[in-house]
Amino acid sequence: MRITVISGGPAGAPFVRGLADHLAASPGADEVTVVANTGDDISLGGLRLSPDVDGLLAALSDAPVAAPDTSVVTDELGALGVLPAWFPVADREIATHLARTAWLGRGATPSEVTARLAERNGLPAKGVRLLPMSDVPVETHVVLDDEEGQSAVHVQQWRHELGRPAATRFVVAGMDRAAAAPGVLDAVREADLVVLAPGDPVLSIGIVLGVPGVRDALRGTSAKIVGVTPDLTDLGPSLAAVGLDPTPAAVSGLYRDLRATWLPADASPADVLTHA
Repeated sequence: MRITVISGGPAGAPFVRGLADHLAASPGADEVTVVANTGDDISLGGLRLSPDVDGLLAALSDAPVAAPDTSVVTDELGALGVLPAWFPVADREIATHLARTAWLGRGATPSEVTARLAERNGLPAKGVRLLPMSDVPVETHVVLDDEEGQSAVHVQQWRHELGRPAATRFVVAGMDRAAAAPGVLDAVREADLVVLAPGDPVLSIGIVLGVPGVRDALRGTSAKIVGVTPDLTDLGPSLAAVGLDPTPAAVSGLYRDLRATWLPADASPADVLTHA
C-alpha cells in the first residue's frame, strides 16, 4: 500500500513513528511518504532550522543518543547574543543545523538536504521517504495588535517567547512564490491512503495545504483520506485567530472539501489503517 502522510507540529512525528513501526511489524512492502510542514522554518544565529522536518528525522531514527541532552554550546551562543534564549536548541541538534546551512549555502535544495539527512538517519531502510512541502523558503508570521498599531513576529517567537497571545491574523511569507517540492503532488495523487496526521489545522497541516497544488491534489486523488483530530488543548489561540472554537467539528470543518474520514485524537495508526 502506498501511504502519504501530511505532517506538521510536534504531534506529527510520534504519530508517523508509530505508523512506521506498525507497518514494519506486519507483512507487506508498504511505501510511506511523509510531507512535512516547513512554514515553521527559521534562521537563527546563522543557522537554518527546520523544526518539523527535524522532529520527524529524530522520531524515525534508531540512532542512539550518545550523551544526555546538553546545552553547553547553545548556552554559550546565547550568552554571546547569537541565539535567542526563547528558542530551544539542544547541542545534539547543532550538527544537523550546521549541515543543512552548509548544504543550502552550496546550492542544494531543501529536498536534497532532507534526503541526505533522511539517509543518515536510516529512513529509506524503513520504507519511509521524507519530503519538505516546498523548496521555496516559507515562513509563518503572526500579526499582533500593540500600542503602536500592529506588528508581526515569527510563529516560533509567538509560541516560545510570547506564549501565544491573541493574534489578529497569520501571514505566510513566501507562499505566493511557493510550489510543491518534487514528488509531493505525485505522492498525493498516486497514494492508496492519505493521512492527515494530528497537527494544528491552521499553523501546521493548514500551511502544507496552502502550498499551491496540494489541496487540489487532495481533492482529485482517488485515495482514501483519513484525518486524525489533534489534541485541542493548545490550539485555542490559532483557531481563535480564524474565528473558530477549539472543537473537533471546527477542525474537521476546515477540511470539508476533502471528503476525509475523521478519527478521534486517541486513534492509533492501526485504527487509521482499518479505514484505508
